[in-house]
Amino acid sequence: METGWATDPDLRFFGASGGALSGLLLHLLRSGEVTDVVQIAAAPGNPIANSTVISTSRSDILNAAGSRYAPSAPLAHLEELVNSGQRHAFVGKPCDVVALRALANENVNVAAAFPVMLSFFCAGVPSETGGRAVLTALGVKLETVARFRYRGRGWPGRATAVLRDGSERSMSYHDSWGGILSKHGQHRCKICADGTGKAADIVCADAWESDTTGYPVFDEAEGVSLIVCRTALGGRILEGAVAAGQIETTPFNVAQLAAIQPGQRERRRALLARLLALRLTGRPVPRYRGLNLWSAARQNSYLRNLKNFFGMLRRVFW
Repeated sequence: METGWATDPDLRFFGASGGALSGLLLHLLRSGEVTDVVQIAAAPGNPIANSTVISTSRSDILNAAGSRYAPSAPLAHLEELVNSGQRHAFVGKPCDVVALRALANENVNVAAAFPVMLSFFCAGVPSETGGRAVLTALGVKLETVARFRYRGRGWPGRATAVLRDGSERSMSYHDSWGGILSKHGQHRCKICADGTGKAADIVCADAWESDTTGYPVFDEAEGVSLIVCRTALGGRILEGAVAAGQIETTPFNVAQLAAIQPGQRERRRALLARLLALRLTGRPVPRYRGLNLWSAARQNSYLRNLKNFFGMLRRVFW
């Protein structure tokens, strides 16, 4: 686990954090490790939505750089990708990657088609209604928007609508994500046990600075990514990217992780209470194994667990 950033200044600037994920993808292409990258970019015709793209060059990766806080389905054309005969690097949400990894463990053709899987820390996927709410707050209508960035062009970057007349409207990440988008998270994300990409080879995230209370600081700065290598392959890829000059890294003290990513810590601690509320009301409950949910719940106070329990009851009934 290290912090780092893309040495390519454009990738660092346009990426959501330090552009490390984009830099790693560029290294995978240039080294011949893969023939292309399966990832998400803005959808043609709907700038707040997403579509799956195949990237084969720096310009493709640059075009797809930056977080996209809207639904995505990067596995929608899985059979076609497997049958293409190409070696793909796959970039998806943690839930996408765990599904692909499970299938690859059972199907040698899938494993051969996707030799590298990358992900990012995910705080949940807002519905497209969230993107529309951001536009409403900016005072613009979707049909007048030519391009839309949820983040990027700096760190954390501003949510920016570029209108068809060339003008721009924007708001801070604190206002867009904290004030609007985070309130439009889907139910399945509220009961997700893995926001940190446990099944991926490499995972990237924001390496926020934190204030004196331990809360992340969202002041604009040069982007810095947290880079987590979860497999030996991931470690080798990162070493290769650093040696090739695509990524620059610095040591990271793991003891700081909870402070810069408090939402991921709270996600695991809150999950058991939320699942119990669903089970009590007869709703479907995912089966999670090996994730120590009881131990995580005990790290929360009794009142905190009650709050999560009753919060889920409220979502079920209201």
